[in-house]
Formats: sequence, structure tokens, C-alpha cells
Amino acid sequence: MVKVIGGGLAGCEAAWQIANAGIEVELYEMKPHKYTPAHHYKGLAELVCSNSLKAARHDSAAGLLKEEMEKLGSLIVPCAKANAVEAGGALAVDRENFSDSVTEKIMSNPLIKVIDKGVEEIPEDGIVIIATGPLTAGGLAESIRKKCGDYLSFFDAAAPIVTYESLDKEKVFFASRYDRGDADYINCPMNKEEYLAFYNALITAESAPLKEFDKRDFKVYEGCMPVEVLAKRGEDTMRFGPLKPVGLIDKRTGKRPYAVVQLRKENAEGTMYNLVGFQTNLKFGEQKRVFSMITGLENAEFVRYGVMHRNSFIDSPKLLSPDYSLKENPDIFFAGQITGVEGYIESAASGIMAGINAVKRIKGEEPLILPQETMIGALTAYISGGCSGEFQPMGCNMGILPDLPVRIKDKKQKYAAYADRAIEALDITLKKS
Repeated sequence: MVKVIGGGLAGCEAAWQIANAGIEVELYEMKPHKYTPAHHYKGLAELVCSNSLKAARHDSAAGLLKEEMEKLGSLIVPCAKANAVEAGGALAVDRENFSDSVTEKIMSNPLIKVIDKGVEEIPEDGIVIIATGPLTAGGLAESIRKKCGDYLSFFDAAAPIVTYESLDKEKVFFASRYDRGDADYINCPMNKEEYLAFYNALITAESAPLKEFDKRDFKVYEGCMPVEVLAKRGEDTMRFGPLKPVGLIDKRTGKRPYAVVQLRKENAEGTMYNLVGFQTNLKFGEQKRVFSMITGLENAEFVRYGVMHRNSFIDSPKLLSPDYSLKENPDIFFAGQITGVEGYIESAASGIMAGINAVKRIKGEEPLILPQETMIGALTAYISGGCSGEFQPMGCNMGILPDLPVRIKDKKQKYAAYADRAIEALDITLKKS
């Protein structure tokens, strides 16, 4: 019997791997009796900050990572594909349908027993996988602190969601950048005057106050930069980031806008859309005031405002072995964002590896350590000792892979070569294991 604590993406992947190896699992999830500040839905594997699981292309870091996960028997990736919504080259899902799909798979597995209660301390007997996420709190957080030392931390932010019905259809247009996909995004075009008015309102808007403890440790993860923080870096920063107009033509004018805010489907029905790249910590009233200045959003109905929360993670390079177990106690495994991998699919991938290696430990076999030429192997190496300098969360990216033996100038060809090498290395490793 293996205990898995946490029913997020990492915990579900770990439990799935263990059960598919013929070993019983107890999966502990405190919902629906208790929720973190960021969680609201009753189901397992809840997506909070975005409905996007990043790019789907083989020659992208995220696409490669998902391909590796599928070869390892992922639960999450097939469920995501089965509940996908249009998002150009990204894999985006209807969040509730996705959660329901994962929950049904977990609940119907005869070797997985879901126990809906929180865990207040690390179990002392047997093998346990801690996958409670970056908002771990209460007694369990203190139990981990006693065993692992003080947490590291960063701040994460989520974007607002608006209803489709409330958009001004005369001002917005459907299109994907460079006409990729099937016009999957709603685009809100701005001319220079409109953009500058919005920019000035944004950088002077009032943010929600942080608690004293949070102020002391305030550090924003670059991948989830609040839009108001990004804007304060310079007048044109957003125009080279989430508001870039490149690859978009306003079909009403036949010209490229000065700036564009994109909206992406939040659910399969297309009744809700989130503001892409608009993670924020502004006060709710300020969000309504400032974001209503965006073309087409003048009368937008906000069904969820953006929020910001503090994420904690352990000092994994000092604490974890490459199999995701504690160096000081190899019967305790960690998985998910609490390890310092950043992102949903990265968290799920770490859950796969923790689950596989928990099984290996039970059977007395050597752990499965993937080569660093693979995306999962490179992420694992980073969090288990490959980080140089101050340890901060890391998501999948081609930069963490070892250099290719031959220099390739074309970026697309180079990334394709990285991906081809990774899959070949993974296939060879799995044949040997």
C-alpha cells in the first residue's frame, strides 16, 4: 500500500502509475471539505491559473514533454486531449470536464481508494508521495518544514475571466496569430491612443495589499508575471509580450493593430473567455475599471477576477534524489510544484516519475532516472542538484537540454532535433528498464 497525499495533477499521475503496476494506493484529498485559497472545484486535478497545458507541437518544449509523458503511461494527457477546446497550437481544455474525466478514471480504478480528508503530518510507516502543491498549509506544512527545513517561495497570479455574451462583437474579431488554428482567439485591437490610455491607467491602478509575511518574501515568478508589474517595466513591454500585434490583421481595417489583447476559451461551450497574459494582483474594483478600457470589453461581465497567491516549494537540490525521494528518507517522495517544477504538465510529469520510482522501491529495483536529453530528465536533473545559484522554479524549455553535437542555426529545425533526440533517448531507456 502506497499513500499519495494530494489529488492534483501530480498526485493523480502518481496514483495512476502505482495502481497500474498492481499495487494498492490510498489517495488523500482534502476537498470537498476544505479548499486552498486558489481552488474552487470539487474534482481532482483542478486547473486553477489557466486552461492551457501549453504548446502541442513536437518541436516545442511543452509538446515534447507531453509526448514523453504519454510514452510513460500518463493519465493527464489523454484526458486533456479528450476535453480539448480550440486554442491554436496549444492544448487547452474545458477545466471542469477535464477534472471530471480525471476524477472518473481515478475513482473507477479498483486499486485506488480516494480518501477525502486532509493529512496533518507525514505518515511514518510505508512509502508515501507528498504531492500537495505550492499552497500546502496547516499541520502537514509544519511536518514538512521539520523534516526539510524552511520553504522557499514565489508569488503566482491568475487572469480574469469574462462572459462571451458581454463582449462587444462589433469591435473584436476572431483569429489566431499568423492564421494558425481555426480562429481560436478573440482579439481586442487597440490603436496607439487607446493603448496609451489603458497603459497609463494600468500602471497607476491600486494593487491588493500583501500581508506583512508575504511582503518580506515577495518574489514574482517570471512565467506568471502580473500584467501591471510587466507594464511598469516600460511603455512598450506589453506590446512585445501578451499584447503583441504581430501576426494579426484586423479584418475590419485590413491593418495590423497597435496592440492586441487576446481572449481564449475557458470552457468547451465558449460561454467564458480568459484574458491571455493578464495575471494580476489589482484590487477587484480596479480590474473592472481598467480592463473595461480594453476594446470590446467596455461592458464585460467578469465571472472571476484575477488573484495572486504565495506559492511555496522545498529546497529540492539539497533534499531530493533524482528519483524524487528524500535523500535522508528514501521512503518519502515528493512530486508537483512543491518540488520546484513550474507548471501543470511539469507537475504531472514529476508525479509520473515519483509513482514509477515508488513502485521500483517496493520491488527492490533500481530507480528509473531518465537521461538529461529528455525533457523530463532535464527537469529532474535541475531540481535534484542541477541548479546553479539560487534555486527558483523551472518550467520546461529547450534551454535546459544538453547542446546538440552539431550546431543548427534554424530555430525550428534545432528544436525538432532536440525533440527527436529526446524521444530516441527515452525509447532506448524504457527498453532497458
